[in-house]
Order: sequence, then C-alpha cells, then structure tokens
Amino acid sequence: MIVGAAAGAVALAPAIGSVRWRRTTAALVGRLHVQKTGQRAAFRAADLADVPGPARRYFVRSIPENQPLVTRAFVTQRGTFRTGAGDESWRPFDAEQHFSTTSPGLVWDARIRMAPLVTVRVRDAYVNGRGSMHASILGVYPVMSQSGTPALNAGALQRYLAEAVWFPTALLPASGVAWSPIDDCRARATLTDNATTVALEFRFSDAGDVREVYAPSRPREVDGRYEPTPWLVRCDRHDVREDMRIPTRCEVEWQLPAGPLPYWRGDVTHIRYQSE
Repeated sequence: MIVGAAAGAVALAPAIGSVRWRRTTAALVGRLHVQKTGQRAAFRAADLADVPGPARRYFVRSIPENQPLVTRAFVTQRGTFRTGAGDESWRPFDAEQHFSTTSPGLVWDARIRMAPLVTVRVRDAYVNGRGSMHASILGVYPVMSQSGTPALNAGALQRYLAEAVWFPTALLPASGVAWSPIDDCRARATLTDNATTVALEFRFSDAGDVREVYAPSRPREVDGRYEPTPWLVRCDRHDVREDMRIPTRCEVEWQLPAGPLPYWRGDVTHIRYQSE
C-alpha cells in the first residue's frame, strides 16, 4: 500500500505542478494588467513630424490612420529554442505571451519539449518595473529562479521594447518611446520605465519593415551572473494581423566573440489587441 501510494503521488506530481504553474502565471498576468488605463489616443501620421525618417516610414507602413493605441496584447508563438551550445540542442516550444503598454510589461509562458514525456516550463516576465525568470521541469522541479536585479530588469525591458514590433503603436512617441536618428535606414528607440532606461537600434528595409533590432549590450546569464553581450533580433516575414503590419517570423541570437549563437526561432501563430 505504501509503495502504491508513493507511485501514485509521483504520477500525479506533473499534473499538480502544471496546475500550480498556471495559477502562478495567471496571478502574474493579473498584476500585469492592474496598471493605469484610460482613453488612449489614435495614430495619426501628422503627429510624426519629429520622428526620424526610417521610423516614420515604418509607422506609416505598419499602422493604419486612426488606429487606436494598443493597451494590451496577447500573442501565441511556436518554434524552436536552443537549450545548449550544440546544434543538436534545439527543442520545439510553444508559448503564450501577455503584454501591457500603459505601463510597459510582459509575461511569457513557454513549454519546451525536451523529450516525449518531459517538458520544461519557462516563464519570463517584466511587471511593475521588475524582471523575473523561472524555469521548472514538468512544473515541479525548479531549475532557475531569478528576479529583480538591475541587469534582469534592464534585459526584460529591452525584450519588451524589441517585441513591441508585434503591437507597433507601443513604439510611438505617444506611448513614451523617444526616437533619434542614426542614418537613412536605422533609428534608435529609447524607453524609460521606473528606474530603468534602455535603448535599441531598429534597422528598417527600404519599404519600411523592421528588418533587425540590435542591442550593442544586453545582459546574458552565464553561470549565475550576467555578462553584457551584443544581441540581435532578425525578422524575415511580415503579415497584416488585426489591421497592423507586423513581423511574424523572427530569429534571436547572441553575438559572441566566437560567432553568432542563435537561441530562439519562432512564428507568431495568433495575436489579439485591446485598446482602452
């Protein structure tokens, strides 16, 4: 009887862990959306006079006139995630992601399939100015838990700023992003939230699509500490979703001295916007 009960408890552990993981994620999403809200303005191209030319072309191409500014976004993704240094370490994942724009924030909840019956749950978040990263095998056995360090906060806000290409009204000056010129195909976007300020270089095609997003320095976790490392997002497919033109296939990489180390390749499978 004791052996049978123990075996039953082991069998139930993944289900219990999954329920706890979902509850924790839901609570974090709830905190994400307890943010300042209210009537937001609509996009008008006439308001872009002070925006550098490449970014202005991007906004006009991506956002229809009078589009309400997005206050919340929900995105689902599917792709592959690199879990180690070798090419054999790519694993399939699917993810759900919630965003708030009135106070910049995100919650990314991913399932990475390591083996037929083994899934690693990963949750990255930036809520109320605080970044966090958690990972757990089957939602039961923790393998990473970090939160609130200045490096993690900065890295999470950089991620938010890069991923705002999926709801481009969040990149407008009206949403708190300051743009400065670099050249005819690049512009720098700067965002401040709470005590953290980050900047990214956006690179645009001649047509006005976002081609790449680059950070000369983004915190990269290495053996429990963070190393500033160049970081690149590359987008190679764009589609119109919910009336706005967005990248729908991207790859993310660290640019190491030995060469690029891509670690995320994915497609946007669904997106939903809310405006208030």
